[in-house]
Amino acid sequence: MSQCSNGFPRLQPAPFREWSPSIHYAQFQTLTPGVLNLRRLYDFELLYVCQGEAATAMYGQRYTIVAGQLIFLPSGVFHRNEVVSEPSAKFLGIHFDFFDELEILTEADMVVNEEAVQFDKFGTEAVAELFSPLSENPVYTPPLACVQLIEQLEHEFTMRPPGYELVCKALMLNILAHLLRTQMSRRLSDASVHGAKIAELMHRIEAAPADMWSNKELARKMSMNEDHMAKLFKQLAGMPPGEYVSSIRHREARKLLRETDLSVETVGERVGYPDIHYFSRIFRRHEGISPREYRKLSRIL
Repeated sequence: MSQCSNGFPRLQPAPFREWSPSIHYAQFQTLTPGVLNLRRLYDFELLYVCQGEAATAMYGQRYTIVAGQLIFLPSGVFHRNEVVSEPSAKFLGIHFDFFDELEILTEADMVVNEEAVQFDKFGTEAVAELFSPLSENPVYTPPLACVQLIEQLEHEFTMRPPGYELVCKALMLNILAHLLRTQMSRRLSDASVHGAKIAELMHRIEAAPADMWSNKELARKMSMNEDHMAKLFKQLAGMPPGEYVSSIRHREARKLLRETDLSVETVGERVGYPDIHYFSRIFRRHEGISPREYRKLSRIL
């Protein structure tokens, strides 16, 4: 069973401002050794192992999860969980969706009844720029701060004090951010021996976006051919070199337009676009409005 088989999980590129997770379930559970039923979910689950050891068969692989790790179980993907350790294993499970799009009232709304599948009910996984889907490499070792957020979310959801829905939403966003950062760190550590050099190049691009950052120049700095450099760069950054440079330049241009009184021409030069017409065209492609219109709007808001 391969990832995204049968169209699942359903992926939706979405900026972070559109992420609005709702929590459907958060609870500790202790289970004895054994293999559980094959199942699918309408929503998503983070299954954190507090004590013991577990395994999940998914995507045609068997993932082992030990205490201190969690597995991301995506909507619509068949999986089978197993408790491995004796005499038991303790879990904390959180069911949620990314866009507050599902109406979950009972467990039957979370777990698919294969005899009466409601295909319009499966949740959609949000995918942010620079990051891969969380479902791509589903096992995570969250940092202590993330584990504390997971435990706090379970407490809020269980006790349900006034405003708990808002607190749970905020906690879930923090948890997802930690997992995405863990993903980025893992990508860096798993990269080739050139990973550290590419990470350094990314920092240099951020520090000096106006410099010449063509593929040819980046390959020269890495002492490798352009195709190989571009492949490694995309593995680490999540996008091709040219797209990464463009995104950094655009981010810096927005900042300068908002926070300084520099002319539009000067802003363009500062971020690597000395031709004002080209700069305006590129900026409008990203924002839908010209640099001058963006400055006026940002100061009104």
